Amino acid sequence: MIFKQLFESDSSTYTYLIACEHSRQAILIDPVIDTVERDLQVLKDLGLTLMATLETHVHADHLTGARRLKQRSGCQTAYPKMLDLPCADLGVQEGEAFVVGSVSLHPLFTPGHTDHHHAYLIDTPVQKLLFTGDALLIEACGRTDFQSGDAATLYHSIHNKLFSLPDETLVYPGHDYEQRCVSSIAQEKARNPRLGQGRSKDDFVALMDGLGLPYPRKIDFAVPGNEDCGACPTNVPEQFRGPCSASDQG
Repeated sequence: MIFKQLFESDSSTYTYLIACEHSRQAILIDPVIDTVERDLQVLKDLGLTLMATLETHVHADHLTGARRLKQRSGCQTAYPKMLDLPCADLGVQEGEAFVVGSVSLHPLFTPGHTDHHHAYLIDTPVQKLLFTGDALLIEACGRTDFQSGDAATLYHSIHNKLFSLPDETLVYPGHDYEQRCVSSIAQEKARNPRLGQGRSKDDFVALMDGLGLPYPRKIDFAVPGNEDCGACPTNVPEQFRGPCSASDQG
């Protein structure tokens, strides 16, 4: 398996490149429109063919690069099947492996940050790799105050689906804001201040309900744009239109 962790600084988003070293087929988990050119160059440098983009959920903090990558490479777009998005070529759901050559990703339905969120697990002979999207972050978790989020649901998703995995499972989050790259299930159970150390569901719900976080600065255009696989809505503010203009031209 070929694996690279890539970072987009404005939204602090991690994009993950997963590829089969034999077939040279690749996917990108949660690509960002701002870094499409970089991602295409990485694929070219590694001699890989982009088979698909794969989303953990409809993002509120950035526009996905899915549509533009499809335009540029001919790849397919994959989203959680339950969304039934007209723009999506493929739908993923728990119980059905998403196969990239010799690599299998196992979707795990993990609602709470959004009502359709999925994480993806790769179980290799050497190591389990878990791509948690915005559900479980390094010593944190995703917000639950918009997009049908629900703190109690997220608590159950993390404890029942993620914390039940082996302690040595590596955790690769959708974001990090402190230059951290990877964690583990053991570390999150021990050190996550929101979810670890046996914190109760009621305490977690009270904590999440009291965060008082600011309104997401890109949500008004990111959510509708991402429901259309990364199309740029007309209401994208001027300071964020650069990647959209490049996409329109491409």
